[in-house]
Amino acid sequence: CSSLAIGTTTGYRLFSLSSVEQLDQVHESNEIPDVYIVERLFSSSLVVVVSHAKPQQMNVYHFKKGTEICNYSYSSNILSIRLNRQRLVVCLEESIYIHNIKDMKLLKTILDTPPNTTGLCALSINHANSYLAYPGSATSGEIALYDGNTLKTACAIPAHDGPLAALTFNSTGSKLASASEKGTVIRVFSIPGGQKLYEFRRGMKRYVNISSLVFSMDSQFLCASSNTETVHIFKLEHLTDSRPEEPPTWSGYMGKMFQAATNYLPAQVSGMMNQDRAFATVRLNISGQRNICALSTIQKLPRLLVTTSDGHLYIYNLDPQDGGECVLIKKHSLLGSGKMEENKENDLRPPLPQSYAATVARQSTVPSTSTMPGYSEDGGALRGEVIPEHEFATGPVCLDDENEFPPVSI
Repeated sequence: CSSLAIGTTTGYRLFSLSSVEQLDQVHESNEIPDVYIVERLFSSSLVVVVSHAKPQQMNVYHFKKGTEICNYSYSSNILSIRLNRQRLVVCLEESIYIHNIKDMKLLKTILDTPPNTTGLCALSINHANSYLAYPGSATSGEIALYDGNTLKTACAIPAHDGPLAALTFNSTGSKLASASEKGTVIRVFSIPGGQKLYEFRRGMKRYVNISSLVFSMDSQFLCASSNTETVHIFKLEHLTDSRPEEPPTWSGYMGKMFQAATNYLPAQVSGMMNQDRAFATVRLNISGQRNICALSTIQKLPRLLVTTSDGHLYIYNLDPQDGGECVLIKKHSLLGSGKMEENKENDLRPPLPQSYAATVARQSTVPSTSTMPGYSEDGGALRGEVIPEHEFATGPVCLDDENEFPPVSI
């Protein structure tokens, strides 16, 4: 969550999110109009673009050099693209294509998937756990879990009664969150086993269309936004597990009784007892617009980022201890001249890597500069993600190497 990519009617833009006050534009391209998909490989120079002019074609670029690496055409419109350092996944309405990102070769085609009109799918950003999740049914909330490394089906998770609307993995690929089209309940499952770990209730008054579901990098928080004006942030914690052994009290005794009772209650009742309310919320000043959220650490503090389809980025402060209503501190325009609005913040020092939930700056060692030779992670930005050598997949893409890819014949 350190950069932002947007597609526009004239092309696409890439921004660096290293500062609250200033939004640094890393790159702008006007070569392809009507871009509706733009996916960047973390903070690297590799970007994948799909436009309305050729909705069945995927173009892969090295934007820093201004060169096209390759392009692929498919049998129907491309609905979504996901990528990590090991795999590139292309999702069509009734099929999914898995490419090896090192040489862009097609490794696997999953045919005859249930109709997936929105291109809903999720890919773990951790290449060691390259799990892929997509709807296993068009009528129920079954999740199909696929191992992108071994290219084999892992399991099916009966997540919801109704069709799925949102899926997301945490940063390590060990948890998967989901929501159905009703949008009232969000569930979190363990991966690859598929056991239910958490269940959060977004609200019972109205059905909503959840458009964005995202974990914080340390997996302590889960954020959900919809077509309403409210963004919900849930805290992933089992209070009964995290508390030290307490002396016997009446409340403690009753709590253990209720916990034991859940083993004997019907599933729908025990599920209700395990559900939790939002830890923190945001009330947007807009409603009905599609938006994307992210939980990130910018300038050593936890932030909630909300980008709306009208071209604005909102940055909120989040109190990781007490939660509550998040405070808007900055609003950026992504399409115009980048006017600065809202309150100012004084701390403009470069960010240090640390836990999302930390509120006080901690001593931190300088990130290792032992990255793979020729690989530029910052893509031309002043500050970028420095990735240690051990985090690369086997045979990484050397994006600044003249021989970065073997010839690809299309």
